[in-house]
Amino acid sequence: MLPDPLPDPFKDLDPAQTVRVLPRHLAGPGQADLETIWPFPFDDGWHLHRAIQGMVFASSPCARLWTGFAPEPEKRGQGTWTIGMGRVPFGPRAWEITFDATTPAELLRDIHAELLDLYLEDFNSDQDHLFEDVTTPHEVYMPLLTHGWSHSVKRDGTRTFLPPEGHGGVRHRYAITGADSPIWRAWGGYLSEPHWRARFSAGVPTTLAAAFTASLISTDPVHRVVKEIPFHTRRHLYVARAAATQPPSYPQPALPPATHAAGRTH
Repeated sequence: MLPDPLPDPFKDLDPAQTVRVLPRHLAGPGQADLETIWPFPFDDGWHLHRAIQGMVFASSPCARLWTGFAPEPEKRGQGTWTIGMGRVPFGPRAWEITFDATTPAELLRDIHAELLDLYLEDFNSDQDHLFEDVTTPHEVYMPLLTHGWSHSVKRDGTRTFLPPEGHGGVRHRYAITGADSPIWRAWGGYLSEPHWRARFSAGVPTTLAAAFTASLISTDPVHRVVKEIPFHTRRHLYVARAAATQPPSYPQPALPPATHAAGRTH
């Protein structure tokens, strides 16, 4: 006999109702505006660039670090957020991180905040954390294990971590074979048809991957409009507290403000 299906926690709520939910990886994209996601001090040397078809880029004063958003509403991921770092100004990328536009906004915000922290640490010292990171891989995945995620290892040089409900995951390629595939990979929803995907290339500071998983398993609920929560996994979400009804907000990038304060995520 098949087990009874989980109840839908949103069944009796207005579709326009705003709720606070967990876990983050199943919550949907939320309000993905640049004012929230990019903490960069644009009044202190950082540059904002606009391109055609809604593309937006930000670059550091040294022109070695950049991040951007390219909308592709006709595709499943609805676009791509990309972080890139080069060893020389305007040079080729030494490493890259990409996220689907459907990635929860809180995860994007936290990794960009950590990115800015690393950049400022390097700028104000003789360190080079953006290329010579000392964070170890276990700092990325140990928080997952302590929050009930499972762990499996394959002979192909990968280890996979799955959340308790099984709808999402983090994969680490611990054996470097020269293959041009991500060192870290994460997704939300079913692996065969994920709601969102994230990829960290070889060379990405492990500190950034650790910031990402720390945000992923954060117990701080996120705000979502009921109608925007992914349907196929909504029965695995926990409603922390219902808030007042308000108009839905869609992930349309907007201009960042003049300045933001930086802060670590862990």
